[in-house]
Amino acid sequence: QVQLAESGGGLVQAGGSLRLSCAASGRTFTGYTMGWFRQAPGKEREFVAAINWSGGNTRYVDSVKGRFIISRDNAKSTAYLQMNSLKPEDTSIYYCAAGFGATVGISAANYGSWGQGTQVTVSS
Repeated sequence: QVQLAESGGGLVQAGGSLRLSCAASGRTFTGYTMGWFRQAPGKEREFVAAINWSGGNTRYVDSVKGRFIISRDNAKSTAYLQMNSLKPEDTSIYYCAAGFGATVGISAANYGSWGQGTQVTVSS
């Protein structure tokens, strides 16, 4: 499996921006679809965005469309989540995930490797 490490979380005011990074190691990065999920206290883990190996296929949950952008740099084995126009309801722990193969899934079951998570807090 690939090992994942997120960074870039923090505290930001509503309307602000953050960029999360997910550094991968251990396996060929291009063999994996990359995803971002989030989990708020007392809530289930929620799909946020995913991107296929080439970056040519992306998916987003409706609540972040037009505000978040997922991307990847295969040369750096790193995936990113650019988060703009942040809202208090975006406050969560954000997890990076990797799924081997081409499926750009929205279910956690599509992903076999997970990072430890990074906290994002949006103040009103």
